[in-house]
Parts: sequence; structure tokens; C-alpha cells
Amino acid sequence: MRQSLVVGNWKMNGTRSSAELLAKGIVAGLGSNSAAIAVCVPYVYLESVGAIVNNTKLALGAQNVADKPSGAFTGEISAGMLSELNCKYVIVGHSERRSYYGDTNESVAARFVQAQEKNIIPVLCVGETLAQREQDQTFAVIDEQLDAVINLAGIASFNAAVIAYEPVWAIGTGKTATDEQAQEVHHYIRQYIAAKDQTIADKIQILYGGSAKPDNAKGLFSQPDIDGGLIGGASLDAESFLKIYHSI
Repeated sequence: MRQSLVVGNWKMNGTRSSAELLAKGIVAGLGSNSAAIAVCVPYVYLESVGAIVNNTKLALGAQNVADKPSGAFTGEISAGMLSELNCKYVIVGHSERRSYYGDTNESVAARFVQAQEKNIIPVLCVGETLAQREQDQTFAVIDEQLDAVINLAGIASFNAAVIAYEPVWAIGTGKTATDEQAQEVHHYIRQYIAAKDQTIADKIQILYGGSAKPDNAKGLFSQPDIDGGLIGGASLDAESFLKIYHSI
């Protein structure tokens, strides 16, 4: 039985004081829920938020990681640096990184590998744009995104990874895939992995990452292949994020 997981992606939001307050609010409301939970915070707040979540159920994560271990790469943050701050998770290949900053399938795969080399669990984001969906390219796009990682790291690497399906057309737009639309793609991803390794497919957590909110989370999370969510805007409010978490 797969453990459910909810991951908050704070993106480029907040101040140090608001980040600390938000983390404290989430920790205070965790209760006895057995599902896993994490927050991926801006680099500069990892240490202060990390001190708050230490020895709690709330895990710490980062929003990106360099595709190299070290060197003359101004502005980049290595997996080793994240490891020193006790990051359990790191997002790789988020649609905003792919769209705005030129992350390719190959560079995302390299980031995935760097994370795992420091025992950080990569949350691999895959998904299609509206144009790709309208052209019936959803599954082909996801195949390419998954294959880049499989070709570099092997299918066994997914033993220590999470996949997040992002319908890019539903991020920040207020649109959300229907429960059935989301389940269809999650099922496809699981079957794609199963064709290479059934055991891994059965255990890997696949999250929905398309504008989940307190009022639609329960329906999404009730689908058989949806194991939780990668939550954006709603994770910036402790009450909303906790409502999503407790809807699992």
C-alpha cells in the first residue's frame, strides 16, 4: 500500500518571517494523519524553516538543484549543499523551470541524478502544455520526459523518486483537470513504469500538480493512481494546505 504524500511548493514567495510563521502553522495542524507531507521552500529560507520542521512530520524540500556536483556555475545550488541543510526532497523539471529557464529533458535528468547521489528524493515533474494536449501529444510528451531519466539513470532509480503530473494548462490558471482526466494520465504513467518494472510501478508515488485546492482535493486524491499532490498557491496558506493534506 502506497503512502500518500502532499508537497507544498512555495515558489518565489514570502519573507523570512512569513516563511517561519507558515511552517509553524503547518506543523501545529499536522495531527495524527499518517500521510507524508513536505514543503519546498526558497533556498534562502531552507535553514530557518529547517530548524522549525526538524524532528516533526513535516519534511523539508528545495525547488530545484544544479545538474553538476560543484564548480564554476554562478548562482547554482548543488545537491551537496541541499543535503547539508537536511533536504529530503527536491523538485526537478517543474514546468516553470522548463518554460521560463530552459530546462530540457536532459538537464532535468541530470538534476534527478545529482539529487539521488546525495540521497535526496527527486520529485520529477512531467506534463503537457495546452497546445500539446489539444494536439493529442500528452502521452508522447510524458514518454519523452520519463525516458530521459530512464535512459540516464535506469528504471531502478525510480525506487527512490516521486513523480508529479503537471497539466501545465492547469497551473496558475484556475483551471483544474477533472478527476477523470487526472486519473487517466496518472494511470498511463504507472502503466508506462510497469512495462519496465511492475514492482516499482506498484510502489512509486505519483502526485497531481495542477492547482489542487481544498474543495477539489478529496475527489482527486480518491482516484486509484493519484497518491497525493504537489501544491502551489494553496500551500502558502497553512489552513488551506492543511485542509488539502487532511483530505487524503
